[in-house]
Amino acid sequence: MNSRIQSLIGLARRAGKVASGEAQVEALLKKRLGYLLILAEDAPGAQKKYDHWAKDLKLQVVVTGTKEELGHCIGLSPRSAVLILDQGFAKAILLARS
Repeated sequence: MNSRIQSLIGLARRAGKVASGEAQVEALLKKRLGYLLILAEDAPGAQKKYDHWAKDLKLQVVVTGTKEELGHCIGLSPRSAVLILDQGFAKAILLARS
């Protein structure tokens, strides 16, 4: 995961525009909220679990970094899933990825 993506995820967290962890992400996806789903490369279970939901919601998914890196970005313990709740942050992360 590049440093630009890491800093954008951290900024989104400080702005209160991030949901992390499976329970929180699931709850918000059930409410059809979120603009970008970020999954850890070393979490194949999470990738399989959220792939169907993301397709149903037409939600973009980025698979990048490890659980440790995702957790570090948001200042928490390792996380397999992070949901970006702001369209601006989602666009910026997608641009930083390419």
